[in-house]
Amino acid sequence: MNISKYKWLILVLLVIGSLINYIDRSALSIAAPYIMKEFNFSAADMGNIFSGFFFTYAVFCFIGGYCSDLFGPKRTMGIAMIFWSFFAFAPAIAWGFASLFVFRLLFGASEGPISSVSNKMITNWFSPTERARAKGISDSGMSLGAAISGPMVGLIAIKWGWRVSFIVLLVLGLLWTISWFILSYDTPFDFLRHFEKSHNTSVNGNTVEGEKKKSADLVNRKTLSFYLRQPIIWSIIISFFAVNFMTYFFMTWFPSYLVMERHLSIKNMSVVNVIPWLFGMLGYVLGGTLSDYVVKRTGNTIRSRKLVIFFSLIGLGISVGLCGLANSTMLAIILMSFGVFFGYLATPSFWASIGDSVKSSNVGGVGGFAHFLSNTAGIVAPSITGYIVQGTGKFTSAFILAGSLALVSALVVLAFMHPIRKLDEKKISV
Repeated sequence: MNISKYKWLILVLLVIGSLINYIDRSALSIAAPYIMKEFNFSAADMGNIFSGFFFTYAVFCFIGGYCSDLFGPKRTMGIAMIFWSFFAFAPAIAWGFASLFVFRLLFGASEGPISSVSNKMITNWFSPTERARAKGISDSGMSLGAAISGPMVGLIAIKWGWRVSFIVLLVLGLLWTISWFILSYDTPFDFLRHFEKSHNTSVNGNTVEGEKKKSADLVNRKTLSFYLRQPIIWSIIISFFAVNFMTYFFMTWFPSYLVMERHLSIKNMSVVNVIPWLFGMLGYVLGGTLSDYVVKRTGNTIRSRKLVIFFSLIGLGISVGLCGLANSTMLAIILMSFGVFFGYLATPSFWASIGDSVKSSNVGGVGGFAHFLSNTAGIVAPSITGYIVQGTGKFTSAFILAGSLALVSALVVLAFMHPIRKLDEKKISV
């Protein structure tokens, strides 16, 4: 059986999982104007509900990644998705602020493992010169899902009410989970072993031995503390935080910005909001492809990833900062689209840099920890934006803040994103 072909099936599953992930996650933002009206929520109330998701999401980014090191990505992802599907549905039975806030906390916990576990699976199945592209393709499903979410949730809400859309999300999640448990394997060696057993045949000995060597590193786990003391990991965390701040500000408040400040109808907002997400999908795919291309040309993995991240953050900061000063709806949408594009151009290189720097047995834990801290942006961005809007009556300062964070993080990457020294790696204790 050809492993090089089967890994693309794994990637297709991850793309579809990411797509459903962001349909689920964006749905509440699209339905927010209806929810605020029905429950008489203020902008600050809605901002706190948006933020509630990220309190648990951020923590479970680390817990999920660490569990994938212990129990394997297949089992971790599958169990998370079951809970995620049910809690994605839960807003449909909400009856007020407290219930909706609790449901978002539980939803955040169940979604937390997804990106860290996805990166673990990609590290297991793809070579270093393929990882950024694979991660970019995988995460492009997130932008596509968010793009689909706007018209899907918006049009369902208009025709049947906003609660019906959350029932659809439950069905999508459970269908994906069944496919995942049937088709996925933790490592190529697990796949070969299953193929050999189910077909009562033997696989090429060299292939099996090669995959055994790869799998051996997965069980020779080392301490996390060494990696969490390295400047490169912290430069990734800080810059990833800046990208996530932009993402969660955009995801949670940009639809409301289009309605409240640009005076678009819910129907038009649902369609227009698709545009930046499509730019984001393009950014994911091009970012991963560009990162791996530069690695192949230079032979220097970290320097290549650093180059892509630095210039992407500069583009992000300028685009989003200027968006707050835009004098027309069209210009605001264009600038926000470029901001999302540049943010997601950098993202595959964050994950690939972790895979390049960390032993595969620790990729889940270290990647999960980085994702945990970077996703605290989801706690901060929606709430700060809610209070800015409530206090000023405008979104201008929120856009400028998001852009400024990206520019500062670009300088951090320039100064501190350096490879881990080989001498230090020898000091790692079992």
